Amino acid sequence: MRDYAEAVRSFNHHGAVDAALHGTLNALNACIECCDRHAGSGRVALIWEDREGNSARYTFEQLQGLAARFANVLRQQGVGPGDRVAGLMPRTPELLVTILATWRLGAVYQPLFTAFGPKAIEHRLEQSHARVVVTDRGNRHKLDQVTGCPTIITVGASAGELDFQHALDCADSTCEPVLRKGDDPFLLMFTSGTTGPAKPLEVSLKAIVAFQGYMRDAIDLRPEDNFWNLADPGWAYGLYYAVTGPLSLGHATTFYDGPFSVESCARVIDKLGITNLAGSPTAYRLLIAAGKDFAAPVKGRLRVVSSAGEPLNPEVIRWFADELGVTIHDHYGQTELGMVLCNHHGLQHPVHLGSAGFAIPGHRIVVLDEQGNELPAGQPGILAVDREQSPLCWFAGYHGLPTKAFVGKYYLSGDTVELNQDGSISFVGRSDDVITTSGYRVGPFDVESALIEHPSVIEAAVIGKPDPERTELIKAFVVLASGHEGSAELEETLRQHVRQRLYAHAYPREIEFVSELPKTPSGKLQRFILRNQEVAKQQAQQATPASA
Repeated sequence: MRDYAEAVRSFNHHGAVDAALHGTLNALNACIECCDRHAGSGRVALIWEDREGNSARYTFEQLQGLAARFANVLRQQGVGPGDRVAGLMPRTPELLVTILATWRLGAVYQPLFTAFGPKAIEHRLEQSHARVVVTDRGNRHKLDQVTGCPTIITVGASAGELDFQHALDCADSTCEPVLRKGDDPFLLMFTSGTTGPAKPLEVSLKAIVAFQGYMRDAIDLRPEDNFWNLADPGWAYGLYYAVTGPLSLGHATTFYDGPFSVESCARVIDKLGITNLAGSPTAYRLLIAAGKDFAAPVKGRLRVVSSAGEPLNPEVIRWFADELGVTIHDHYGQTELGMVLCNHHGLQHPVHLGSAGFAIPGHRIVVLDEQGNELPAGQPGILAVDREQSPLCWFAGYHGLPTKAFVGKYYLSGDTVELNQDGSISFVGRSDDVITTSGYRVGPFDVESALIEHPSVIEAAVIGKPDPERTELIKAFVVLASGHEGSAELEETLRQHVRQRLYAHAYPREIEFVSELPKTPSGKLQRFILRNQEVAKQQAQQATPASA
């Protein structure tokens, strides 16, 4: 294992680009990087499995041929360099063929998550000006409600519609990749804020180098690994690190076409011999809730596990170590940045519970105060990227929109963190999630972690509820494990549990038992929804006369 400090010292941007990419920053093609350059090796690129247990394997060479054919299909529909092609499909081989074919033309792939409704799809297609949207029969009906929908190609199309397989079979098998510049986009992503519609951002071709660095140093992807990223390619973590990252290194990726469940996860890990797993804390907490039902068939299979999407609770770390005998590491990133702050499986450095880790080589991550000054260890502030000293930072702003995230040479993440004495960084929370109570600043993550450690709790979300005496009081929304029921006695037990686990002022003064928590389709907790609900309740109570 390489030493972290040595890896940072020896990092050379130009050398990394030359070693990582087949072309140069003035002549790149993502299909070459993620497919063509590995064709002829005989290596498998895609391992596909569905819920019924059907499976298939595709080599890089097979995908190269399929991508060339479908690129010609797209070209017949007017797609050229820089144009957008949207994909609204589950994790199937046709999805990967669509992505690679889009890239082959020098065009830009736009993901549409299959859980999106027509309005979310319409907004994204309207913003992207996509020329073509590729979908399947299960999602085709949503596009009937999209105003101004572009040309539709459907896997398993109805009579009279453009069918994916028929068009593929009729297409020419020769299509030379179109070379583009490193600053040209190959992905168009959308990211949601706390207000306003989702904002578009372009991911440039040079980001492939950064994605490779994450796979190598943080994921520790090795040639002998069987790799599975649980994230859907409809979202950044899946598209960056279940598609682009592993394929660009010539490594196979795994697509499971089916809903997430404890049974399916254990079955795929066991059947495919998965050794390197990546996913979200939400998924891992569900696995932990299953206990021995998941642990028994999986124990001894996994070499390393990585977590991204939200901070990793210490209880999850301990469970994976105790029950599965495997190390799980926390990784931090954003759609705008990719993963930039990690406990690296492939680099040797201190790892502390609650720490998001160290900056990935090629990035300088700092903590700023409200005036934009870099803070020393021990003082909470805003996580920021020093863009002038981060050669692998590719984010250039939102497409066609202004942003307040760039202040001087810094990109401001909007997340509150704290620099530790050893140079690692600990996550506190989103800037608008941090709770101020009785003069103290409390990160909701700490309280949530403490609650989850109690055997009666599966999930928890913590917010600051407006309070005239304390500025905010801490309120927790708790999902209970099977066999437990909410009661005043359990509320008090949980309060005392948190007080003992953390400190006196950080316990939840109010606890509400709920059946589920609001999340994004990718599983991220949406605390702002709970916070807005509480504000609305208070306003309604204040507007109601006392005699009512």
